[in-house]
Amino acid sequence: MSVRRRAWTDPVAGKTVDAWFVDVKFRSLGGRVQRIRKFSPVQTKRGAEQYEQQLRQSLLDGTYGKQEEEEVPRETPTLAAFAKEFIDTYATANNKPSEVQTKQSILKWHLVPEMGSLKLNEIGQRKIETYKARKLESGLSPKTVNNHLTVLRRLLSLAVEWEQLDHLPPFKWLKVPDPEFDFLDFEEAGRLVAGADEAWRPMILTGLKAGLRLGELIALRWEDVDLVAGRIMVRRAVARGIVGTPKSGRSREIPTSDELLRALKGHRHLRGELVFCDADGRLLTKEECKHPLWRACKRAGLRLLGWHALRHTFASHLVMRGAPIKAVQELLGHATIEMTMRYSHLSPDVRKDAVSLLDRAPVGAQGGHKIENEG
Repeated sequence: MSVRRRAWTDPVAGKTVDAWFVDVKFRSLGGRVQRIRKFSPVQTKRGAEQYEQQLRQSLLDGTYGKQEEEEVPRETPTLAAFAKEFIDTYATANNKPSEVQTKQSILKWHLVPEMGSLKLNEIGQRKIETYKARKLESGLSPKTVNNHLTVLRRLLSLAVEWEQLDHLPPFKWLKVPDPEFDFLDFEEAGRLVAGADEAWRPMILTGLKAGLRLGELIALRWEDVDLVAGRIMVRRAVARGIVGTPKSGRSREIPTSDELLRALKGHRHLRGELVFCDADGRLLTKEECKHPLWRACKRAGLRLLGWHALRHTFASHLVMRGAPIKAVQELLGHATIEMTMRYSHLSPDVRKDAVSLLDRAPVGAQGGHKIENEG
């Protein structure tokens, strides 16, 4: 096929992306074969097909090389102009709806107001450093500014891929401290469950004992819960009111503890397909879920917590009980082991146990540290 969608791994986004690509082979009367491979300037199937026809016609007319020489130098688009194409053509096709909304928001309220009038080839390292300084001065955190830079870099990378920009400027990321996380100890977790409203107790317990994110709890369906085998399949999540895949993009399986399994069996209802829903079976909102958790915290005499603290508690308790970090990573659905390693310090005996291995006698040793040749 001479017109196709070409896929490749984007090192910035860490995912597979694709774009319409034209691959034309042309044999002249003298037998010379030319091969032209280019991204279509219009990123639709019809646009790519029309672009292929134009290339073939210019090759037949013998004007392909001459036409390129006589072409007026390419007009580099401004950031504001290319941002619209970036969202409408690339982000909408390759990102989750929630990710598209995030990119739109960053472009609309930050990048375009600051650099929208600049042409893409005018956005160099100095402009990027100025942007970083201004945003930090306005009170944004280094992590938030890095999020902005990630969107800008992806946009400029796409402009290079689409031959709208010659090269990508260098980016220097701001140093971000390791994120702090709050979690409950075993006694506090028990008090929280006891202090929860009866209707909300199964959902809070699922957060504590299965580590689901709030969006995953809200989107959980009964078809994802096996009350016989005792397991939960996390297949979907809610983000900004839209049901999609989990954050990692992959589903995962979580075995249920006996306590959680009993709670879910007792919670089984006929209000609809959602496990946790309102009285009419409708999807809960994150705002609706905030105050029931806070009420449970107050009754338990605890500090006010967010739902993500329950997920941190799940991971922390596993590590403190001696669960392997790799198993914890799989249960949490983390993309990398580095994300899970922040819990590793909670294992009180892991370093001591590792060093104590040096005191064990080697397998096959007959006592003593020196083995002499008896022959």
